[in-house]
Amino acid sequence: MMRQGILSLVSGTLFGAGLAVSGMIDPARVRAFLDVAGAWDPTLAFVMGGAILPMAIAWFIVRRRSTPIVAEQFHTPATSPIDARLIGGAALFGIGWGLVGFCPGPAIAALAIQPAPALLFIAAMALGAAIHRFALTPRRSA
Repeated sequence: MMRQGILSLVSGTLFGAGLAVSGMIDPARVRAFLDVAGAWDPTLAFVMGGAILPMAIAWFIVRRRSTPIVAEQFHTPATSPIDARLIGGAALFGIGWGLVGFCPGPAIAALAIQPAPALLFIAAMALGAAIHRFALTPRRSA
């Protein structure tokens, strides 16, 4: 369990450092990427494109292993059909991302550099998650 925690910490730190080095924790750069009709900045496209190769290699390795190296089983996401909730959630995410230039990973990484805007975003994100959990998620009957 300790080994898994250390690996998670190292992985998260590496991811955050990559976001910082690439400039993806700068909301202005993200908004410039989304401004395709104006002063478009393609940097984010290169960052996302650069992530495809290591992720493809990771999925190739995962499919060939029966168990992970530091856990008892793989925790891969379930596949679900595209429905109205998924499209609505994706649209809401995209609108929020375009308005403020943050999404969850970069906002957490930005805490080290731009704590005030990042904290405001994280607080709003937590409020949205709480509203979803308590108001919009169907209750299971016991």
